Order: sequence, then structure tokens, then C-alpha cells
Amino acid sequence: MKFSQYFLAIDNGTQSVRVLVFDNQGNEVAKSKVQLDAYISEHPGWAEQDPQYYWDSLRKAFDGLWATGKVRPEEVRGVSLTTQRYTMINLDEKKKPLRPAIVWMDQRKAVAQESLGGIIGFGIKLLGLSNLIDDLRSKSRCNWIAQNEPEIWRKTRYYVSLSAYLTYKLIGELKDATGSTMGYLPYDYKRQRWAKKSDLKWKLLSCTRNMMPELVKTGELLGHISQEASKMTGLPAGLPMIAAASDKACEVLGAGGSEPHIGCLSYGTTATINTTTSKYIEILPFIPPYTAAIPGFYNTEMMVYRGFWMVNWFKNEFAHYEQRKAKELGLEAEQLFDDLLNKVPAGSMGLMMQPYWSPGVRQPGPEGKGALIGFGDVHKRAHVYRAILEGLAYELRQGKERIEKRSRVPITRLRVSGGGSQSDAAMQITADIFGLTAERPHTYEASGLGAAINCAVGLGEYLNFPMAIQNMTRKGDVFEPHYPTVQLYDRLYKEVYLKMYKRLKPLYQSIREITGYP
Repeated sequence: MKFSQYFLAIDNGTQSVRVLVFDNQGNEVAKSKVQLDAYISEHPGWAEQDPQYYWDSLRKAFDGLWATGKVRPEEVRGVSLTTQRYTMINLDEKKKPLRPAIVWMDQRKAVAQESLGGIIGFGIKLLGLSNLIDDLRSKSRCNWIAQNEPEIWRKTRYYVSLSAYLTYKLIGELKDATGSTMGYLPYDYKRQRWAKKSDLKWKLLSCTRNMMPELVKTGELLGHISQEASKMTGLPAGLPMIAAASDKACEVLGAGGSEPHIGCLSYGTTATINTTTSKYIEILPFIPPYTAAIPGFYNTEMMVYRGFWMVNWFKNEFAHYEQRKAKELGLEAEQLFDDLLNKVPAGSMGLMMQPYWSPGVRQPGPEGKGALIGFGDVHKRAHVYRAILEGLAYELRQGKERIEKRSRVPITRLRVSGGGSQSDAAMQITADIFGLTAERPHTYEASGLGAAINCAVGLGEYLNFPMAIQNMTRKGDVFEPHYPTVQLYDRLYKEVYLKMYKRLKPLYQSIREITGYP
């Protein structure tokens, strides 16, 4: 009997882990989803999670997949993995976790260290990189653990990402994809490999080269499903596992974003705008582009840290009615939020939001804070919700303009994916603020599809990535800009939004000095 040949993608995001099966045309055949507690926080600003929790949740997702009856294990041709970025795990000599994983949202910092002296120190000051170097040293989780948990650090034999840990659980080898390697690590983004021994990063970080996993290029073979993993997941032992990339990189690929003129927006826990390019381009000076899900390519990303996390915040703080009603109707609360958006005119009657919920290196700087200005007695919670979405779109438009300036390539099309893209009203806001047609990919599971594309190319289903993208991706719903609204948003963006940070920055600095937060 001849079976269908499918490609299986594991997508371990922040809010859930999903196991998805696609055919060679990019159609979703089967899916299983397990909700995740994003993190546990024992102290303000901390975000941790038990590594075993991720593995146990993945096993449950596989149980759910086979229970659907839509696909059989023997029909799966190969598997790829995409995960949240820069969630780090300490492993001992036997590759067992030594402490909870530090999740990407964690904001703890290592104690400031003395500035580097000599020629290196002089060069850093001359180039104006002191703040960037201090940020690298303070935000590196390995530095914090070495300072605050020296016994754990002494026992640490391997220091790896969630992607490498789950790969090890699946194939029994400590490997990771180049496309999943990022964060405050000694990685050479330009050459897409671990940095040379002479690289300055090794002097600034506590981790060492022998702690790092072996890196495999996206689209190449990582290994094969082990006997133990087969018993736990139901996947056939010996099934090939192909290297994919991080969730954002795979999302860009799954949305069909393979060219620099296509702007890919991700409306997820972190909101981003990306383009894909073969050129190494630093959109912000000395901030490298990420490794793309296409080997040898880069993603010129601009992000809003905790972007659509704000929607979840709004839901928890102000949308109790929608949560109750959604529960009665068997829906997600966010599906009822379009009613709120449609009650409020474009521009939220003058209410403007700056989405700097978390500080950054450049803009916002370390003093950055969120702001809502323009309050009046007419404003209600619906105005706040619309202002949140408009503020995110304004900030991503600013990112678009920075990408265009540095790359010298105009962005002419938008692909919008992620949880927030399911809202028609949010899609229309995006089209109107950018003044461009906004398109959804044909599947909501763009990140999983990107991983499946890597799998298909790696297994020879398609000769190259352009062929796979042509056959496995396509646009779904299309939202055209409404030009009177475009003109309104354009004025608010240029005359108000672009001036907010500069004018509020001194106040943010005073707040930080007075309160000590963050």
C-alpha cells in the first residue's frame, strides 16, 4: 500500500507548542496544540520555565496529533523544529538540566564590569560602542549565572538554546540550526557560525566554545529520531530531522517573504517587521541582522519587544466581559475584539500610544517606557485597545522606513502573520497606517509552514528554496488601504508619533532616576 508523504513541523512558541503536518503544496493536513504557561517568575522581571515542561508538553502534542486520525506516523517523511528565540538552558556532563531555563522575556542583568582597557578599550570608546558592550555583558544570561549561581555555572558543561535542547531530546545529539542561533551569544552573524577564538565576544561572556552545540545550516540534516524519542513521540525511529530556524525566521519563510521588497510583519508576543536579503545589512549600526530560514540569507529585523503581549495584557486587565462571552460561545476572546475596534474611529479620537513596554539599546534606550497621551473624557477602553494596535503599527512603520533607508530597497508589499493577524480590523489598520496592501498568508501557521519548507527542501522534495516557496506558499485574504484614512494616519504618524519619544525621553529619564525602575 502506498502512503502519502508529509512533512511534520514542531513549533514551540511562547504561548503554545504545536505539531503540524503539511503536504508538498503547503496545505495543513493535521494539527495538535498544547497551551503553555509562558514562564514562571519568582522575582520581578524574571522569566523561567522547567525544560522538562517543554518536552512533556511536546509529548502531549504528539499524543493529540495521532489521536486526530488524520495522519499516521508512517506517512511522515521528515521532521523540522522551530522554537522561541534565546531561551537558554544549562546542561551538566550528562546533558541534564541544572536549573530552570531562562526564557527570552527575562530582564535580569549581570553586575556591571570594569571597562576593557588597552587598545581594545580605546577602540570601543572611539567608536561609541561602550553602551552596546555594556548591554551585551549585562544582559547575557551566562554572565548573570556565573555571578549569582557560581556552583551551577561550575557544573555547566553545555550552555544551549531551547532549540538545541529539544533537538537533543529528539535525535540524541547536541546540535542546533544556524537559523535558531541568536541573542547574547558568541555567534558570528555575518558568517553564520560560532565566532572565532579571537572574537571579542569570548572575552565579554562567561560561556566558552566547548559549551556550544554543533551548528548545522538550515535545510541540512541534523540527525535521525532516536529509539527513545520514538517511544515518547510516536515518530518512527530513524526518521530524518532537518534543520530549520527560529520561529520568526520560519514565519517570514512561511509567509513567502523571500525577497527584500516584501515586508513581513509578525503580530506575535514580540511584534516584528522583517525582510529577507542575501546582503549583510545592519539596520541599526553594530546590531547584526539575524540568520534567515534560507541558508546564506539574512533577516533585517526591527522589533517591538512584547508587542502583541500588550493585547494579552489588555485582555487580562480590561476585557473580562469578552472573556466571559467568548467562553459561553466557545471562542477565543480576541475574536470578539474586532467589535471594540469597530466602535472607534481611526486615530482613536486623538489617543496615541508609544509601545515601549520594555527598554532597549537604541530606541527606546534603557530609559524607555510606554506612553498613552491625548486622553479626554470621551475615551473608553475601546479607544485604549485601538490605540494599542495603532501604536504598534506606527512603530513597525518606523521600522519599515529604517529598513528601506539602510537597504535602499523600497518595501512594496506586506505579509502579516501571527496571532494578531487573525483580526480583520487589525489588518485594515495595518494597511491604512502603512499605506500599502496587507496580505495574510494562506495559513495562520506560517512559522510551522516555514519549518516544513526547510524539511521539504532538505529531503529533496524541491531542488531549492525558490521552488519550494513557489509551491508551498501563497497569499490569503487581502486588505487594501482606504486613502482618506491613510491621510489621517500619515499626519498623526509624522506630526505626533515621530516626535513623542524625543520629547518624552527626558521625563522617562527622570522617572527612572526617581523610582529606580526598571
